[in-house]
Amino acid sequence: MTAPTPLRIHNQQCWLSAERCLYWEDAQTLVVSDLHFGKTGHFRKRGIAVPQEVYKEDLYRLMQQAQHFQPKRIILTGDLFHSDENLEFDWFARWRESIPCGSIHLVAGNHDRLHIDRYTGLGLEYHATVLHEPPFLFIHDVDDETAGVPEGYRVGGHLHPGVRISGAGKQSLRFPCFWVTDAFTVLPAFSHFTGLHLVRASRADRLFAVLPGNRQRGENATVLQIQ
Repeated sequence: MTAPTPLRIHNQQCWLSAERCLYWEDAQTLVVSDLHFGKTGHFRKRGIAVPQEVYKEDLYRLMQQAQHFQPKRIILTGDLFHSDENLEFDWFARWRESIPCGSIHLVAGNHDRLHIDRYTGLGLEYHATVLHEPPFLFIHDVDDETAGVPEGYRVGGHLHPGVRISGAGKQSLRFPCFWVTDAFTVLPAFSHFTGLHLVRASRADRLFAVLPGNRQRGENATVLQIQ
């Protein structure tokens, strides 16, 4: 696995992983967004042949990150499950029993529509809108204007941020990215089975592209700051 990229936010030491998650070192917390577990099963139910290996690989990657960082807790900033329960819900339940961390917090996203009992039954600590852990405010959508949300530096997902990198011959490729500003950080979607939304960053913002590796050649994914 490629070494994570250091990032200072509000005097807190954080690390950006090429597996699309953030580790908050000072609080020994792993932050992940937009896992969309169950999405492949949702598509297969509708006759679209999406391989189940996509979901299995995402679960493996999450376990790998937990084993690498050894966090005391994991914060999921929304869209843990894509829709209704299916077989992949049961797989996650078994995964939860073996994950090497103390607590897992879920800040509900727009796709998290199951009854709260289904989440707490998995041993998750459920937060309907936000989780305030100064100096950070963990929220699904950093643009959420819900009344009563406290002030704080926002960390979330929802957008599935991406950037376009251009090369010679007018060629360009799109990659998921971390979008870091003075007011918020948006994490890339953890799941590989998601689309991308190209961000409109200002000159003061920082963008960290996640470049895929080539497993056949033994290359790991990397994080590259492009702005």
